[in-house]
Amino acid sequence: MNINEKLKYSITDEWLLPNGNKTVKIGLTDFAQKRMGGIVYIELPEVGDPVTAGQSFGDVESTKAVFEINSPVSGTVSAINIDVLVDPGKINSAPYDAWLIEVTGITSQLDLMDADAYFSACRA
Repeated sequence: MNINEKLKYSITDEWLLPNGNKTVKIGLTDFAQKRMGGIVYIELPEVGDPVTAGQSFGDVESTKAVFEINSPVSGTVSAINIDVLVDPGKINSAPYDAWLIEVTGITSQLDLMDADAYFSACRA
């Protein structure tokens, strides 16, 4: 299992990368994409949409099932990664490069884990 030491992690297998100025990028972890299998479709919010910490903001369809994507923060979507909409398989091949959305104006966030804590949670 690949875990990026520079990221923070949610218990629902999303990663978060702070970009400064109360802006973060959110993606799916390597653990999540392996559990999902081949990702064939992704549904994301639009720029300007609000997201709420602990709530779903999109769906991922894989060869196994449909999975919800939960936001680890509350704020406003400031960008979406068009590349993953065009080729959702990028999440399988490079989960830590294939960010999903960027959120700005962060007003709250869930308790997040560092890489070591996330690794332990995945092994439990």
